[in-house]
Amino acid sequence: METTPNLQVYDLGHLGLVASIVDQIGLVQTVDQFVGPRPGEKVSTGMALKAAILNALGFVTSPLYLFGHFFQGKP
Repeated sequence: METTPNLQVYDLGHLGLVASIVDQIGLVQTVDQFVGPRPGEKVSTGMALKAAILNALGFVTSPLYLFGHFFQGKP
């Protein structure tokens, strides 16, 4: 008798798909190459753009500084 593997299910929602597409087309890298690094930045411009895109699609009424709360509990 075969045993069924223990599966875990996560809700990624539509933002997981959008984030994957942003990664596949290389948007973050393209923007970072165009803009270049800035002194003292903690997050690259490309990564900030990706966060802003995901923020606009998921948290229209929430400020960007709350963006990290969305990813709690997601892989």
